[in-house]
Order: sequence, then C-alpha cells, then structure tokens
Amino acid sequence: MKRKRNILMLIPLNCMLAAVGLAQTPEGASPPSRAPSDSRVVTTITSPQYVLRQGDVVQVKVYQEDDLTSVSRIGKDGAITMPLLGSVNVVSNTLEKATTIVHDLLARDYLVTPQVTLNVNEFAKRRFTVLGQVQRPGTYDMPADDAVSLLQAIATAGGYTRIGSDRKITVQRTVGTENQRIKKDAEAMARDKDTKPFEILPNDVIVVGEKWL
Repeated sequence: MKRKRNILMLIPLNCMLAAVGLAQTPEGASPPSRAPSDSRVVTTITSPQYVLRQGDVVQVKVYQEDDLTSVSRIGKDGAITMPLLGSVNVVSNTLEKATTIVHDLLARDYLVTPQVTLNVNEFAKRRFTVLGQVQRPGTYDMPADDAVSLLQAIATAGGYTRIGSDRKITVQRTVGTENQRIKKDAEAMARDKDTKPFEILPNDVIVVGEKWL
C-alpha cells in the first residue's frame, strides 16, 4: 500500500507481492487466495451491524500501515482518535459504516486503496436496575450485543416476591433532560404473545410494586 505523498509510480500491489513471494495476510483474518479489486473495507469478529456506543473501545488497523494502528475509547463527543485523522466521529454508526467512514477519510487525503479493519476490543458497560418486590433487587449488566426485555430484566432479578405484582411495574427512564415514568402491566404482556416486548434501555430503573397497593 502506498501513501499518496510517496507515489512515484503505481504498481498493482497483488502483482508486486506475488512476484517477490512476500504476500501476507492481516492479523486475525483468513488468508484469501486473491482479494477482489473492490475489497478494501474489512470488518471482523464483532458483527458488522453492531451499533457503536459511547464507552466502547475500538481498535483500528490499516493493512501494511502499522503506524496507523490505534486503540481508543469512544468519548462523550462520540469520537475515537486516530493517527493522521485525529478525531473521527463514529458513535451510533454500525461497525460496518464506521469502517467505511475511516476508509474514506484515509483514501481522500493519505492512502491509496487502504484496507481498514475496525473491531470492538471492549464493550461499554450497560446496566439496568430492578427495585421493589423482586427476589434479588440490584443493578445488572446488559449483554454487550443484545437487547433486554422488561420480562427478561425481572427474571434476571430472580422474579417476583410473594407480594410482588406483575401488574404494577414502573420503568423510570431519562431521555435527554426529561425524566419519564412508564407504567407497565407485565401480566398482560406475558399473556399476549403478539405484543412486542418492551425493551429496557441502559440506566433504566424498574420498580415492581406490591399486590395490595
């Protein structure tokens, strides 16, 4: 791979490597017999459709450009920090889209046909809290790459106590600067299989009330 500032003449990379017997495979990838001509954006390990979140630790690799390897946590501004590029906003993009963003920025000003790999080294901690009439009140971690429904959250906390009411559930949620209190009837939700599960968001607080209140 050539950097744009050093280009004297362009020789197809695959042909050059094949001629001297030095073709190598990026770390962590399966060696292809021949890379397609348009195969310039590569994602591995984490699902390409994973949506990046604030707090995720993202590793960026550029094939044959070791000095561009970076590992950084997505900050409050939604960005990672990379050599050459500096701050790159990736939050709320899929891993696949973020890879394309980095690829395009490098290709525009710095590299010819960069092969970019993005992966999540560490997922941001996402938690919810269950209080009130459950067996194990407390705060619980959410799966890194999966949703949690209201019924699953209550089950994680051990289910209802003897006096816990599955019809008197309140979800306390902060959206921006607004505090919401959402009333839910878990009995009705469990009974109606056609009802879309109510998804718990990070930092939600679920409060289970008592039967006779």
